[in-house]
Amino acid sequence: MRLTPEQKEQLENLYQTFLHDEKILKMKEYSMHRGSNCYIHSFKVAKLAIKRALRHKNVNLEVILIASILHDYYLYDWREEREKKKKHARKHPYIAAEQAKRDFDVSKKVQKIIKSHMWPLNLKEFPDTTEARIVSLADKSIASIEGTIPKSVKKANEKETYEYISKLFDK
Repeated sequence: MRLTPEQKEQLENLYQTFLHDEKILKMKEYSMHRGSNCYIHSFKVAKLAIKRALRHKNVNLEVILIASILHDYYLYDWREEREKKKKHARKHPYIAAEQAKRDFDVSKKVQKIIKSHMWPLNLKEFPDTTEARIVSLADKSIASIEGTIPKSVKKANEKETYEYISKLFDK
């Protein structure tokens, strides 16, 4: 899929709005895979999902962008409570979808994508659209990479990581 300059600018503006939103910035407080945080993780997923989505025809890039940014918008530390720790992988997509609806009034399609991003771990929610599969696979790809990089390397590269996610489209 080729983007017009106007489409590219519109997606970049949407990305920047989320990147600097005070509610989204709270995601920095919650740890993710081996030293990453929800904020960095989600914007890496968004960049990869859009890159992959551009290989497809007839996908809704705005829906993919919003769902990928909000897929882990659960805003709690699941490592603190034993009960949350046991159920987090299956429950957080529902919490993220609910909070995304509450805070950003996202569409039902975005909510469905958020709920299905943990498939097959959560068998109840199958990613039944191309957009949902793109977000789910981008999430798994980024999580796999984050899970293999030592915390010390992530900390050393933190500035570069924030620079990397500062724009949706690389120059």
